[in-house]
Amino acid sequence: MATITALTQENFLPQKFIRDDDERPKTAYNQFSDEIPVISLAGIDKTGEERAEICCKIVAACEEWGIFQVVDHGVDSEIIRDMTRFATEFFALPPEEKLRFDMSGGKKGGFIVSSHLQVLSEAMGLEKDALSRACVEMDQKVVVNFYPKCPQPDLTLGLKRHTDPGTITLLLQDLVGGLQATRDGGRTWITVQPVEGAFVVNLGDHAHYLSNGRFKNADHQAVVNSECSRLSIATFQNPAPEAVVYPIKMREGEESIMEEAITFLEMYKRKMNKDIEVARLKKLAKDKALA
Repeated sequence: MATITALTQENFLPQKFIRDDDERPKTAYNQFSDEIPVISLAGIDKTGEERAEICCKIVAACEEWGIFQVVDHGVDSEIIRDMTRFATEFFALPPEEKLRFDMSGGKKGGFIVSSHLQVLSEAMGLEKDALSRACVEMDQKVVVNFYPKCPQPDLTLGLKRHTDPGTITLLLQDLVGGLQATRDGGRTWITVQPVEGAFVVNLGDHAHYLSNGRFKNADHQAVVNSECSRLSIATFQNPAPEAVVYPIKMREGEESIMEEAITFLEMYKRKMNKDIEVARLKKLAKDKALA
């Protein structure tokens, strides 16, 4: 059975993986930037100036990028190492062995998430559980991504540009590098500097809409390289399908960035349909140009 990992033995990238010019990487996987804040959570559970300083850093990062990294988060380093080791061992299995594992379903619960939602709720002048209540019930899904080394990384992406539809995403990445973010519509990109033991926090579309656009939905992608493979473990925190998506508070003089209140399920469907339509129109334009 042929797999994408077999590409590591090739000298050229198959045509089906080659991206259009406007979708190819503009910044190298290891051209790191320190623009994305690294925030220590030590003291987040206390009161007074120490917590206030942490909260200000989180809010600023969410307003500017919608993405930041956290350290001193309380997750045992041994657990992090085990997660990475198990994931690496899984991707080393033969294809037929991987297919034996059931990847359906998800888990309920939170994972370093509640404190961040409390901080953002308070920043909006709401009760600290306002954003959590707007989710009705959190659905947690873990996705492990393996990006094999690529013979021509300048022609493709590991993961195309996107924003996450949910509320908040936590990403554990190795030290290779490859996560990139933009805040100017894709004109320029930065590569997030990997920090050992840190979790990358991405805000999704749901949090963006609940805050009426105040907090950014992280616009990001993943690039590959020709030197080594990369591993990342993403934990997606999504609201219940029936959760209402609409700004829960607007500042004075603001109007809603949404035309109507919809459910998260409907929001997700519209997002997927829009992506499909954009891809269809782009293909039509490309085919027309070649005709």
